[in-house]
Amino acid sequence: MIHNDKELKASQQRIAYFQNLLLQLRVKATPEEFSLISTGYRTEILKMQDEVLEYLTRHSCEPIPVKVTSAEASDTSSNRKQ
Repeated sequence: MIHNDKELKASQQRIAYFQNLLLQLRVKATPEEFSLISTGYRTEILKMQDEVLEYLTRHSCEPIPVKVTSAEASDTSSNRKQ
């Protein structure tokens, strides 16, 4: 999750870096290697792009949403049952 403009810039740079790696790999890697390698980079790029858009579409005065992990959610539901 991106919390500030500095983290936004870092994410954008990382996205560009991964895109450039894919650009090089699509020429230098064999088709078999490329299909194996590109999937991981693509998944990471999509995840980072989602985080960038989430940050950019949240007004600066809005609080940063807190993400609850599945472990925390199950702890909370266990506490309610007691």
